[in-house]
Amino acid sequence: MNELTYRTATAADIPALIELVTSAYRGDASRVGWTTEADLLDGQRVDAEGILADINRPRSVVLLAEQNAQLVACCHVADEDGHGYFGMFAVSPAAQGGGVGKQVMQHAERYVLEQWQLPTMQMTVIDCRDELIAFYQRRGYARTGIKKPFPYGDARYGLPKRDDLQFEVLEKPLGATA
Repeated sequence: MNELTYRTATAADIPALIELVTSAYRGDASRVGWTTEADLLDGQRVDAEGILADINRPRSVVLLAEQNAQLVACCHVADEDGHGYFGMFAVSPAAQGGGVGKQVMQHAERYVLEQWQLPTMQMTVIDCRDELIAFYQRRGYARTGIKKPFPYGDARYGLPKRDDLQFEVLEKPLGATA
């Protein structure tokens, strides 16, 4: 596998980010990879305004991972209430299963620890995504049992195909192993 290079996103990267995140989670294109949410949600996964807000707010960055000058993965990390937050994680369906996601997660964890000295990283995952939760557990994240409601009626988060969606908070302590 070729080496990944990392950089922080700018407003100019927003169209490519929307394309990457959509390809990883929505529609038939997402079915090539294993992270698809196509059976749970239709519609958009991210929008330009939300990404720009994440890029511009303090103690928040969108990290890009590139391979051979091509965008292959991204994530959003931020300082939220004294914890690192890990979100908008997407790997191109063609690059899934080859270790890219693991590398991006490790980079994000190091970033949060080194830049902001935060003790933990948290994320929210749709709680019925057992395979995805198991992936995060193998990376050191634990289920907290904290549930958050899915934002039904807000099309910015997609159009649900089920009425039982909710998020669960996962958490990992950061330190020497991050």
